[in-house]
Amino acid sequence: MAQPTPMDASAGGLRTIRNALYLVLAWCSFALGVIGVFVPLMPTTCFMLLAVWAASRGSPRFAQWIREHPRFGASVVAWERERAIPRRAKCVAILMLGFSVLVLLLTVPSLIVKLALVTGLSLLALWIVTRPAPGHPSL
Repeated sequence: MAQPTPMDASAGGLRTIRNALYLVLAWCSFALGVIGVFVPLMPTTCFMLLAVWAASRGSPRFAQWIREHPRFGASVVAWERERAIPRRAKCVAILMLGFSVLVLLLTVPSLIVKLALVTGLSLLALWIVTRPAPGHPSL
């Protein structure tokens, strides 16, 4: 039977550190996603997707918990399986983007910055609208 070498122990330690870093990223992303439920302009689903990605590498049990979460799980699973966005999530995202555009138009003084931000948010809205709904080939 082969004896473990110092190199083997080092690799195990690095793996533990890497898993811990993925887990920290997962929890931070999950927390930001929860905050996004309550704060306009703050996304939720993209943070949940990042959380489940990181958790899959650092703690598969945590990743499964996110997938089964009653509030966030359906959107994450729909994206992972079909690259689809549920209709309700699309509606909420478009409403929040519209609200964000309105706030930007009323508060940002620079015309160039306004145009850039409104263009970017409009393109994001277009991308969201063109994603399929779960279980449907289109929209």
